[in-house]
Amino acid sequence: MVAAAHSPQTLMIRKLDSIFPLSDEEKRVLQDLPVQVQALKADHDIVRIGDRPSHSCLLLEGFTCVYKLTSDGKRQIMAIHVPGDTPDLQSLHLKVMDNSVATICPCTVGFIRHDDLRRVCERYPRIAAAFWRETLVDASIFRERLLNVGRREAYTRMAHLLCEFRVKLKAVGLTEDDTFDLPLTQVKLADVIGTSTVHVNRVLQALRTNGLIQTRGTQVTIPDWERLKEAGEFDPLYLHLEREDAA
Repeated sequence: MVAAAHSPQTLMIRKLDSIFPLSDEEKRVLQDLPVQVQALKADHDIVRIGDRPSHSCLLLEGFTCVYKLTSDGKRQIMAIHVPGDTPDLQSLHLKVMDNSVATICPCTVGFIRHDDLRRVCERYPRIAAAFWRETLVDASIFRERLLNVGRREAYTRMAHLLCEFRVKLKAVGLTEDDTFDLPLTQVKLADVIGTSTVHVNRVLQALRTNGLIQTRGTQVTIPDWERLKEAGEFDPLYLHLEREDAA
C-alpha cells in the first residue's frame, strides 16, 4: 500500500499530525522541506553503528528496522518502522549512531538534511516539539518491545506486534478495512519477537486457526480487532496517538 500520489512530505505530516496536531502553516512549512528521494533494495543498511550522518531518512514506502548485533552476529530488531516514520531522527542531536537502520524489503526513502531540519525547528518551535515527541514515542515503543520480548509468550508477542502494525499504518492512511501489507519474512519476524523461525510459523498458524488473522501473500487482514487486541494484551497508550481516528 503506497501513497505514491502524494508528495514525499505528506506521510511525514500525517505521522506527526497523529501524535502532535499541526497547524495549516506548520504543515505548509514541512511540505516545503527539501527531500532527496531514493529507492533502496531489501536488506540495505541506511545507517550503521558509528556513522555520523548529516541527514535523516523519512520512510516513504516499505518497512525498515532498527537493529543491533551480538559479537557472534545474532540480530535483535528493536523496532519496525512504517511509512511516515523517521527512524534515525535522533541523529539530528546525537552525532554518532548507536544502532543500525536497515530496509526489510525494497523501500523508498527521502533524505532530509539536518541543516534544513534545524532551520525549520529554530523558526517554528512547535515543529521542533513535534519532532521531539516523535523521538519520545519511539522510546515508548522500545519500552513496550522490551516487555514484549522479556515477559510475554510468543503467541501474545506476535498478536501484539500485528496490533501495532495495524494502528501505525492506519494512522498514516495505509490500511483498508483492517487489511494491510506486511512484507516481513518469518526470519525477520523471529528477529523482532525473539524466537525461532519454526516457532514463528507455529504462532502464525495458531493465529490463523483461531480466526484472529487472515493472510494472503504479504497481505494481513484482521477479522476481529477486539479479539486480536485481547490476545496481544494490546493497549495503544504507548503509541501516544492524539487523533481519535488514528487508533
